[in-house]
Amino acid sequence: MSVVTGALGRLGPKLLQLLHGEYKLQKGVRKQVESLSRELDSIYPFLHKVSDVPWDRLDDQVKVWAREVREASYDMEDIIDTFLVRVDSSKNNADSSSFKLAMTKLVELFSKAKARRDIAAKIMDITKRLEEVGNNRQKYKLNEIMCKPLAAMSTMDPRLKAMYKEVTQLIGVNKSSDELISLLNQSQQDHDASNKKMKMVSVVGVGGLGKTTLAKAVYDKLKSQYNCGAFVSIGRDHDLVKVFKDILFQLDSENHKDIHSTGRGVELLIHQLREFLKKKRYFIVIDDVWEVRTWEAIELALVENNHGSKVITTTRNVDVAKASGEVYKLKQLSYDDSMKLFYTWLYRADQKFLDNHPDDISEKILMKCAGIPLAIITMASLLASKPECEWSMVYNSIGFHTTDNREVEDTMTILSFSYYDLPPHLRTCLLYLSTYPEDYQIEKDSLIWKWIAEGFIDGKQGTRLFELGEGYFNDLINRSLIQPVEDVWNDRVESCRVHDIVLDLMRKLSSDENFIAILGDNVEGAPAPSNVHRLAHQNRIAEHINSETMVTGMPKVRSYTAFKCFIDSRDQFLRFKLLRVLDIVHCSFEKGCHLEHLGDLLHLRYLRIRFNGSSPELPIQLGNLKLLQTLDVEGTLPASIVHLTELVRLCANQKVPDGIGKLVSLEELRILYGCSDKPRRFFKELASLRELRVLVFGTQWADEAMQGDFVESLSNMQKVQYIDVHGSPWFADTAMWEAAGFVLPRPLHYLRWPLIRFSKLPSCINPTSLPNLSHLELFVITMDEQDLKLLARLPALCYLNLTTESTVTASNINSSDRSFFQKLRHFVTNAMVLFEQPDEEDTSVSLHMWNGEDAMPFASRKSNDSRKVVPSGVMPILEVLVFNLPLRALKGKYSDYCGNIGLEYLPSLRELRGLIFYGDVPATVRDAALAALRDACNIHPNHPTFDML
Repeated sequence: MSVVTGALGRLGPKLLQLLHGEYKLQKGVRKQVESLSRELDSIYPFLHKVSDVPWDRLDDQVKVWAREVREASYDMEDIIDTFLVRVDSSKNNADSSSFKLAMTKLVELFSKAKARRDIAAKIMDITKRLEEVGNNRQKYKLNEIMCKPLAAMSTMDPRLKAMYKEVTQLIGVNKSSDELISLLNQSQQDHDASNKKMKMVSVVGVGGLGKTTLAKAVYDKLKSQYNCGAFVSIGRDHDLVKVFKDILFQLDSENHKDIHSTGRGVELLIHQLREFLKKKRYFIVIDDVWEVRTWEAIELALVENNHGSKVITTTRNVDVAKASGEVYKLKQLSYDDSMKLFYTWLYRADQKFLDNHPDDISEKILMKCAGIPLAIITMASLLASKPECEWSMVYNSIGFHTTDNREVEDTMTILSFSYYDLPPHLRTCLLYLSTYPEDYQIEKDSLIWKWIAEGFIDGKQGTRLFELGEGYFNDLINRSLIQPVEDVWNDRVESCRVHDIVLDLMRKLSSDENFIAILGDNVEGAPAPSNVHRLAHQNRIAEHINSETMVTGMPKVRSYTAFKCFIDSRDQFLRFKLLRVLDIVHCSFEKGCHLEHLGDLLHLRYLRIRFNGSSPELPIQLGNLKLLQTLDVEGTLPASIVHLTELVRLCANQKVPDGIGKLVSLEELRILYGCSDKPRRFFKELASLRELRVLVFGTQWADEAMQGDFVESLSNMQKVQYIDVHGSPWFADTAMWEAAGFVLPRPLHYLRWPLIRFSKLPSCINPTSLPNLSHLELFVITMDEQDLKLLARLPALCYLNLTTESTVTASNINSSDRSFFQKLRHFVTNAMVLFEQPDEEDTSVSLHMWNGEDAMPFASRKSNDSRKVVPSGVMPILEVLVFNLPLRALKGKYSDYCGNIGLEYLPSLRELRGLIFYGDVPATVRDAALAALRDACNIHPNHPTFDML
């Protein structure tokens, strides 16, 4: 589905569904459906072409026509879905009374007959409407006037100005240019070859970050060191022939002054470039590359001649950056640099800062700009002509799309390049983010399931929709259009944010295309009520939400979202009968508010209700929602949910009812508090959920029989990637689990069960069986060296929380063998951790994990200065180390032990944290131990933060 085509792409299969005999359409209606299908077949290809053209380039008549078709497609889908829901809603009636069953069937007969009459009339109306739209296409010759004439469009690329700005006006560019130059000059192999091999570096970042400016500054600084150079901007709509001619002309304008008038093609130009560069030391910048295949074509012309040539590319796409050299991620400006840039541009006439500027408003403005130079310059230009007393008013009404300022227009143009470069389905997914408020952290999984419920993700045979949605999400990150938010522990991207200026652009486009109507304190404009399909309320009070006028005036709403709103006992919003998505987040409900009407929303695919404070009771009528895919709610779940056979995601904070095994389509099951009133039955029923990808639940206890059922169920879950079991501790006899067939699925990447106390390490937790495991939280009572080294060889492990009652030493760790915690970034354990180099002439290291009760496995030493060979890091990228220090158990020389725990073997360490068990040691000893640990952190090259209590 795309913004332009609306629901048109989904109508074909639904029309075919109508023609099935079970719906018993009248013969005349069937012919109309077939005629309508043919009409759609003739319209869709042209509309698909329209969707590939940037909206700002389309002729106005084409836009009007496209809107008419899109609105008709939504209406047609609503008609078909309403008919199907009415006809199918009474299937599988479980009433055992024969009299009631007979009466129910009689009522069904009349209701289905009425439904068939209704759809017959509506199909006739929609057919006439589409025929008229189709005739208009021919009448106005839309095929011939799809795009505006070039003369009506700006031919000046606003990014060109960045190439000619004075560097003195560009705060922060010096630091970035020094880093980029250092990267260009880094050795790739041995020292002698460092000035010979060609070096390629790609600068990547969001639009407006200053990539072009940085590349130009570095180019200007270094070009005199080379025989020849070229700085060529490509852009989204490039011509490779022109690109190669531009490069040749800039490399040698004298000998190639007529190159643009020649008729040479790409192949000949590549050959000519290679011949020219064969013996040259060159410096070339290829600015604004959008596609990998574009770079691959350009790369063919760049000869590796061992003359120390340099190539810089700039791009917004991470995939392009990785393909075109070493990646340099351009950072956003610091707050101080942002403020300097803001006031430099605001008062650039005299280059001074005023002492009486309104700090609070400046800070808010800079927060909105979030370190993006283009946004900062835009805001400075917007405010330059306004007295400071009006800044607050400007900020309160701010929206980059709501002003006629030329700088603002250029900013929006630059950002729109990224949007229009997206394929149509990704444009739709990105526009959907305008639903969310500013600075909102958007949960990835919920967003993808909403995309699915809206029909934005088209399934392919054998591919799960969520996996496709993850691909869409990652693509938007790679194109620098959304900002990933990584989990602090395992670096997994669990959510995202949208930069404010990108959000402003999305809101403008959404409004222009009637895609989403937003009502909020910081959102301007009111939608045309009768055509609203998606409605979002942000930070509003009850009267804005639950007015009768609003509901009756918006009969076509299919998606309703409320963020941080107050909802009173009038539940008008539950009467949007066509709702497919209902998302109520961080809202407060008035006491006495009831949700019975939820059961009337028969089209609903996605339901999330997350409250602030107490929550209304969830009605038994939830069982009526046969099309529901996602149910994410607080409160007690009614027993009727086990009849929701289309459910793929169930998230709840309370126990699930019996019968959860009936939900065989479930891919995600999350239960916060307690799995069930009958936990053994719950463990048995899990065996039926073979499609599970995510399993999270809490339980109070699990005896041996229940654990056996759990093990059996796990063996059926071969698609599970994420397991989190919390609650009360279990004791798990590892031998019993393995005898019962305990295995973990190969796709598993997250395993958290720190409260399941395994007697020993299960054999299935090993590098061969779990190649994707990146997060592991485990309690193993008895461990040995082989167990620890097995964990160390898990190839993807980046977070480990290991609790054990044993003292374990892993010896003969050699950093060169690449097999010891090579990707680990966070290590948390209950034991004391110490690294030791037993032989001062050897590069091997021992890792000791001491429980504080057994004999100490390491010796006291004052320093490591006597070592003749210092090995490189044994945990090369470990950033956070958390352990316990049993100070009372150390045998004297406390500062010797604490000051020499081997932090030098952790070259990437950033944080040292944990607990110190003092016991009855004197205060002087405690202070000496803490001082020794602090000194160890201070001596470390990274000066890691120290937080041990």
